[in-house]
Amino acid sequence: MKNIIITGASRGIGRAIAIRLAREGYRVAINYYRNDEAAKDVLRLIEQEGGSGELYQADVSRYEEVEAMVKKFYSAYGKIYGLVANAGIYIRRNIREMSIEDWKRTMDVNLNGAFYLVKASLPYLEHHASIVFISSQLAFRGSPSSVAYSASKAGLLGLMRSLAIQLAPDIRVNAIAPGTIDTDMISNYTEEERRKREREIPLGRIGSPEDIANVVSFLLSEDSSYITGATIDVNGGFYIH
Repeated sequence: MKNIIITGASRGIGRAIAIRLAREGYRVAINYYRNDEAAKDVLRLIEQEGGSGELYQADVSRYEEVEAMVKKFYSAYGKIYGLVANAGIYIRRNIREMSIEDWKRTMDVNLNGAFYLVKASLPYLEHHASIVFISSQLAFRGSPSSVAYSASKAGLLGLMRSLAIQLAPDIRVNAIAPGTIDTDMISNYTEEERRKREREIPLGRIGSPEDIANVVSFLLSEDSSYITGATIDVNGGFYIH
């Protein structure tokens, strides 16, 4: 059984990834920050379906907590096959509104958290392991509502490309840039705002977390064995570049 660590796996995209990978026979480490009940719900669903998972509470912005999580997972189950750096926060403030603390917190979670996960896991990764970063279309487009979020997600892509070069040929590193996905991030949309966005998307719908999980599954599999350093857009055609 291949071991996978997924950060931010208690809700949204991370939850869908954990469930999808468990169904495919991976043993999933379900990392979460605070929401014990949501994390336990993910684990219950996985176990009801015959899958294997473990809960790991850790703040990904703190290296010592990430390192402890990785070592505990490795000690219990052995070599780690894959990492999915998904944990992220979105603080809706432009440059005039954003505090230094908000900027640092966003970078610590979204960018440093991914670096910490890879750094802590390197000694325990299997030969031919696969790493996936969850970035955003806002890494390319910029964001009218959060200067820190788009910057952190763009930083993830630079990190991914460097790691793809540095860790080859043994470890593959890729990223996914989701578009508008039906998660908490758009929970403030009104019905009219949802319909407007759907009209703007060439494929005519807002994406689901499962749409992202499908691509994560591909990037972790041998079907993508000749892909590294790539960013896959999953946005329904909303942003084509």
